[in-house]
Amino acid sequence: MPYYQDQLSFATVEEALQQLTVSDLKNLAALLNTSNKPTRKAELVEFIQRHLLGDNLRHLWTKLDRLQQAAVAETLYETSGSFNANQFFAKYQAAPNWGTVDKYGYNRQPSLLCLFIYGVIMPGDLQKRLQAFVPAPEAVTLNSLENCPEVFQLRWQEWNWETRQQENHEKEIPLIRCEMETAAQQDLQAVLRLVNAGKVAVSDKTGYPSTTTMTAIASVLIGSDYYNDAEIADADEKVGFIKAFAWPMLIQAAGLAELFGKRLALTKAGQKALTTPSAETIRNIWKKWLKTKLIDELRRIDNIKGQTGKGKQGLTATDKRREAISQALAACPLKRWLTCDEFFRIMLAKGYDFQVTRNPWNLYIGDAHYGSLGNGNDWGILQGRYTLCLLFEYTATLGIINIAYVHPSGVRRDYTDLWGTDDLPFFSRYDGLASLQLTPLGAYCLGIRQNYNPPPLEVRSVFRVLPNLEIAATGEPLTAADTLVLEIYAQKISDAVWRLDQTKLLSAIAENHNMGQLREFLQARSGHKLPETVNQFLADVENRANSLCDRGQARLIECADPALAVLIANDSRTKKLCFLAGEKHLVVPTESETKFRNAVKKLGYSISLGRN
Repeated sequence: MPYYQDQLSFATVEEALQQLTVSDLKNLAALLNTSNKPTRKAELVEFIQRHLLGDNLRHLWTKLDRLQQAAVAETLYETSGSFNANQFFAKYQAAPNWGTVDKYGYNRQPSLLCLFIYGVIMPGDLQKRLQAFVPAPEAVTLNSLENCPEVFQLRWQEWNWETRQQENHEKEIPLIRCEMETAAQQDLQAVLRLVNAGKVAVSDKTGYPSTTTMTAIASVLIGSDYYNDAEIADADEKVGFIKAFAWPMLIQAAGLAELFGKRLALTKAGQKALTTPSAETIRNIWKKWLKTKLIDELRRIDNIKGQTGKGKQGLTATDKRREAISQALAACPLKRWLTCDEFFRIMLAKGYDFQVTRNPWNLYIGDAHYGSLGNGNDWGILQGRYTLCLLFEYTATLGIINIAYVHPSGVRRDYTDLWGTDDLPFFSRYDGLASLQLTPLGAYCLGIRQNYNPPPLEVRSVFRVLPNLEIAATGEPLTAADTLVLEIYAQKISDAVWRLDQTKLLSAIAENHNMGQLREFLQARSGHKLPETVNQFLADVENRANSLCDRGQARLIECADPALAVLIANDSRTKKLCFLAGEKHLVVPTESETKFRNAVKKLGYSISLGRN
């Protein structure tokens, strides 16, 4: 591609040609296959312009190959009128032919495409002429699968010291598939209950959860965290927490929990979320997360240094990055599997690209001088890793996508040519994410669907509900999340037996827990309909809980005699503001107190402070 000075647009072809040297103009003129070519700059400019008019322009267009015609069409129908090389390559998986250069990057010989696009810019007057016959570019094609792949093809190269050659290797690794849509909704409730129990400690400066807290959170999540470091012998290959780190950050960002001392406590919104359908809460969390400044996900890529030093000033706004990824997710087909590389391609091809930093020179690996990411910055190192983090740690954790993954070691080797990475088994803990699938919950959170119908609770026969109100564990051990639910409604009477308790049930209802959810849980975990005695017991407790209703605070006013109490209770100015209680007492709701006092004064009375 010819060299041009940075310029946002050219109004005319003449303006673009005037930027070129005589040598460059002669090379362009040579493409026109005519004799008697001029040699002076003004004449060369006029000569080339003349061949970009009328039928000559159409004739030149027909001589372009398929990719060159696509480049013209993409630039012509791009709002800015400029050629986007990354977007074009992502869409067509190839670059158009711009001509040739020697091995040193000089002696440029342009192709016909350079008569249409100057640098990356198509002149305005040329755009108007081309619109008459150049069709709109083809739509972006998306490669998706109905079923999730079973294995991941791990490919790598090794140097053979005997043959003195690089050898290609390949190995199939079974993919771990996580159905997150239902799990996320149960995980949300489990984490909120854990917070309500005062067991979630976070830093007062960063809001990050402690290691002890993340261990506790992982124990109540469906399937624990994505990786179990206890099973990984090599310390360098330990991944760390992902889901267990994400949940405290998510609920803080959404205003469901706030720091109280050294631990998180549920806010009013958090208390309400315990009884609100989880899908609604998750949608609200996602909306709040898109705009939160609680954390920059890039901070979770531990190997990228400089984020708190000089590099901090160059970092772009996180809300713009998240919005771009959110829009790319919304463009994905529902319930179809995509590889992460295909998702990256769609992001670029559809124009959902973003920049993590305006100055990658200030971000580095290991050493600020030798390891600077400004030396040949690759999209996958910054934008790609940021996207993987948001998808794996937050989007999947919320159930917006289902995922398939492997251990990150050796999966993405695009960092191996960078300085200081020789001993790294993986660049980020998120490198193992292989495929994703947009869920119905994700479509609801992204605004694609206006309503959401949750799938039924997974049926697992892990206990029996007995007619005597006891719940006896059978078969596989109860998960920590199931145990948390039982502790809300039942009294533990032995290692494997709980008993539904009226006091606990009444307390749960007072805290806005729903009896319908309890019935669904008991049936799903027992695999049978509940005994009639249990149904009757739950109905009776629910009826008792609803028999009394807290209408708020009020003030008790004592009158001098019953006649005065009746007078005030029935007077047109006060009867709507109080209630008669017994012979000489009036009850005034707190919200009506001021109006009641003013009305009493109009009757000729005042209210004195109570005396014993």
